[in-house]
Amino acid sequence: MWQKKSVQAIGIERIVKQNPFKNVGEIHKERTAAGVSASRTTTHRRMQDMGFSCRIPCVKPLLNNRQRQKRLSWAKDKKDRTAAEWSKVMFSDESKFCISFGNQGPRVWRKRGEAQNPRCLRSSVKFPQSVMVWGAMSSAGVGPLCFLRSKVNAAVYQDILEHFMLPAANQLYGDADFIFQQDLAPAHSAKATSTWFKDHGIPVLNWPANSPDLNPIENLWGIVKRKMRLCQTQQCRRAEAHYQINLGSHNT
Repeated sequence: MWQKKSVQAIGIERIVKQNPFKNVGEIHKERTAAGVSASRTTTHRRMQDMGFSCRIPCVKPLLNNRQRQKRLSWAKDKKDRTAAEWSKVMFSDESKFCISFGNQGPRVWRKRGEAQNPRCLRSSVKFPQSVMVWGAMSSAGVGPLCFLRSKVNAAVYQDILEHFMLPAANQLYGDADFIFQQDLAPAHSAKATSTWFKDHGIPVLNWPANSPDLNPIENLWGIVKRKMRLCQTQQCRRAEAHYQINLGSHNT
């Protein structure tokens, strides 16, 4: 019996390693085709016994070799910076917030500690009802949010810097010096924007391309989005309960 279970476990391990994004039904179907006699429920339970959990995959930017090398060089250059030095950096970013949450895509089977395993990651590509928000943060706190109602070009971005970034810098740093962080979006790296920073005497942290995962503000965005999703789920449950109560009253 032990040997039979071990063989079955090896079969499941092989299927999941080949494609960790398969759902239980697909895995069960493949095992059945291979001659394994077990119910779908047994297959699911066996996978859980092996340590597999069905999770939403982490999203990692799709990088080419040149971008990987630049990220590595950037990390080596910054690895000895102290907490005090990083505290002088104001991190910024734009992020899209979905107003309606639908299917978040296929889930992935993985074990504890495998969240960042390349085979368990989903590559992100740029493009629900949503709103784009600009924000900034540092070790001292967060600045005001800017809700973007148009495409961000260099002129719009400089307005954001003037009316949101500068007040945030005054709020977080006062008269102290700071370094501003931004990614390499076209509006950010435009010549006119570079001139704006020079005119205002604000140094900008060099940043590797396509590297949002290096920005600590991504963690803050993640917290906000999870809370938004939880709030919507709770609202849906309250609406469903309200509907069922009204339906029950109507039927009686």
